[in-house]
Amino acid sequence: MNQNKENAKRSLIQTITKMGPAVFTALIATGLGFVALYTSPVPMIQDFGKMLTIGLVISFILGLFLLIPVLFARDYFFNDEGEKEKKQKKKKHIETHRITKTDKLFEWITNKVIMLRWGIIVIAVITAFFGVWLDLDAEAETDIETFMPQDTQALKDIHKLRDVLGTTDQVSIVYESNDIMSERVVTWVDSLTKTVESQFPNTVVDTNSITNLVKNVNDGDLPKGNSFREKIDDIPGEQLKLFLNEKKTKGVITIGIEHLEAKDLKAFLHDLNIYLEDNSLDTVKTTITGKSVIDVKMIQGLTTGRYQMTLLGMGLVFLSLLLIYRQPIKAFVPLLPIVLIVGWSGLAMYFLNMDCTPLTATLGALIIGIGTEFTVLFMERFYEEKRKGKGRLNAIQTTNKQIGKAIFASALTTIGGFSALLVSDFVILNNFGIMTLINMSLALFSTIIVLPAFLIILDRFVRTKA
Repeated sequence: MNQNKENAKRSLIQTITKMGPAVFTALIATGLGFVALYTSPVPMIQDFGKMLTIGLVISFILGLFLLIPVLFARDYFFNDEGEKEKKQKKKKHIETHRITKTDKLFEWITNKVIMLRWGIIVIAVITAFFGVWLDLDAEAETDIETFMPQDTQALKDIHKLRDVLGTTDQVSIVYESNDIMSERVVTWVDSLTKTVESQFPNTVVDTNSITNLVKNVNDGDLPKGNSFREKIDDIPGEQLKLFLNEKKTKGVITIGIEHLEAKDLKAFLHDLNIYLEDNSLDTVKTTITGKSVIDVKMIQGLTTGRYQMTLLGMGLVFLSLLLIYRQPIKAFVPLLPIVLIVGWSGLAMYFLNMDCTPLTATLGALIIGIGTEFTVLFMERFYEEKRKGKGRLNAIQTTNKQIGKAIFASALTTIGGFSALLVSDFVILNNFGIMTLINMSLALFSTIIVLPAFLIILDRFVRTKA
């Protein structure tokens, strides 16, 4: 068996024994970061988290059981060299190990990081804190129509229809009683139908109920007692079922409203609920419902709780690393750059004048997932160099020069993949693509520049066995 086959075997063993545990640790931490998305009340976000986790596991399995065997087979079976080629390779040994421009660049960056480590950390922490402070007060874009391409014919038709009818949105007040045909309940429904529009003149465009329908067929007058029941029996069933159920136990008051953003719509629904409580009837139970109410609940679920999801993800990652390393400092160090990225992301959105959308609300968990992979692999390589007996400055220089290029290449491929979102006509996807590219760039910067500074300073608190 020639030397090439021996080298292939040695490379296979070293890859599995050294890189395998590090990558598996990163896999666990990244997966737990995505688990935070499962806590969202919105099924769409939960499914997004599931797909990220599944893709992560599949990537690890394919890398371990497909990519590594393919590389091993290439070197083991298809890399036989003749004596002449071996001599030429030996002559070029110095050239193959020469310091490239990339190595010089990473060496220069590392030297600057070592020299300016305290300044880097102070500036990074201050800017991240400022970004979090700005992001806490950031507005959430809740108008679903703004997420669509603004030049689509469907959206233009909606606007045209809204101009003609005055409204395309509505909420419904469902009321039920033991006897909704009683004169007392009918009078209450008629009064509520008329007063809601005057109570909310800037929001309510029109109102409709069974009393309006009966008055239309009774020359504008509301009949009393049995006359009301008789008029209802004369109304066609197709019209009647718009306001009463078949058993005549429930009725609906429809309220046409102006097109509102979710925040204003939420305020209107709150005021309407208070108005119903103030004008309630003891024998009638009311419920506000409709598509607009569902939209408010959906947007609330998408845009609120994003910091809770981010903190939960960080907590899960920290606990997993603590169980693996059994050293609090070593478990906490990979999360420090991630915390900074969350703050910087808020700062970027502020300066780009971007509002939070249902998709950008998931960026915190995405940052944790992708960024943790970089930081864990970087830290693992650093402590591998420390176990070889190198000092922390020497270990940082070697780590940044060796694994920095791999992280840089990985970040560029991820950025390239998400760049496809930039050509989308949907504003929500376009903004998500922009913020993902920014966050990936920040993850790269934080891993190459900020993490080494933290490792140098906090390394004295970590036990390392040679």
